[in-house]
Amino acid sequence: MKQLWAPWRLEYIESADEEQGCLFCAAVEGDDEERLVVHRGERAIVLLNKFPYASGHFMVAPKRHVGEFGDLDDEEVLELHRLASSGIGALSQVYQPQAYNLGWNLGRVAGAGIVDHIHLHVVPRWAGDTNFMPVLADVKVLPEHLLESRRKLAEAWPTA
Repeated sequence: MKQLWAPWRLEYIESADEEQGCLFCAAVEGDDEERLVVHRGERAIVLLNKFPYASGHFMVAPKRHVGEFGDLDDEEVLELHRLASSGIGALSQVYQPQAYNLGWNLGRVAGAGIVDHIHLHVVPRWAGDTNFMPVLADVKVLPEHLLESRRKLAEAWPTA
C-alpha cells in the first residue's frame, strides 16, 4: 500500500472554521507568503486557494471589500479580469496545464464559501486530473506544497 503524505493540509483543515474576519481583506493587509499572495495589483490581489482543486488554483479579489458583483466599479472589473489573464500566463509557464476553469461563485447557493467578498477562481486542468481518490475516497492529492506553488507563480508573473 502507498501512503500519501501532506502534513501541511492538517493546519488548514483544523483552522478552517476559526478564521476571523475576511480572508481577502487580511491578505490585502498581510504578508504575501503567509497569506499566499502571488501578485498585488492597484485595485485587486491574486492569492492561492488554501483548499485548492489543483496545484496552482488561485483567486483574484478586489482590494475593496465588496460582496455584490454589481457593486464593482469599471476599473475593478477590468483589473480582476486582466489579472486572471496574466495568471493564466504564469500557470502556463510553470505548470503547462491543458485547460482552465474560471468561475465566479456569487452567493452561497452558487457554491461561494465566502459570500461577502467576491472573488474569481482560476483552476488549471489536465487530462485525467480527476482520479480515483476524489471519486472513491473524497480525498484530493496535490503534488506540491502551497508555498512552493506561490513562489513559482510569483516568479513567473508577467511584469507590466
